[in-house]
Amino acid sequence: MGMAEGGTGEDGASEVKGREGGVKAKEIGYWILTGLLAAELLTGGVWDVARTHYVVGVVTGLGYPVYLLPIVGVWKLLAVPAVLVPGFGRIKEWAYAGIFFEMSGAAASHAACSQWTEAIVPLIIAALAMASWALRPPRRTLGVLFAANAREGERI
Repeated sequence: MGMAEGGTGEDGASEVKGREGGVKAKEIGYWILTGLLAAELLTGGVWDVARTHYVVGVVTGLGYPVYLLPIVGVWKLLAVPAVLVPGFGRIKEWAYAGIFFEMSGAAASHAACSQWTEAIVPLIIAALAMASWALRPPRRTLGVLFAANAREGERI
């Protein structure tokens, strides 16, 4: 079996180096996306809690009451350490789910009000959250999603 078929070179080092490079690139991508996501959540959370003129205009323009802003803002702020700090896998999963629900809901609200261009940014943030979730290193997950992908000794 050759290198193209998943085998190893003479010393086996080529496959390991290739795999390590892919893992390193995946982890770099994870941290870039997660950093952008955390920055958006921090900024958005602060703006929501502070009830800035901009977010009050957006929320009331969609027909929502202003009292929702600090509630959503606090959850956004709590999501920042949840996605950044190692461990706490279950909380991390809930944070990613909450981010996706909030952003997809924001996009749907804009679409329902025929604000099509305003729906783009929440969709991008939702996609950013999904990509960050998908690129998480194994030590930041609850376990293997599909049994076929499990390595020996990994939790399913």
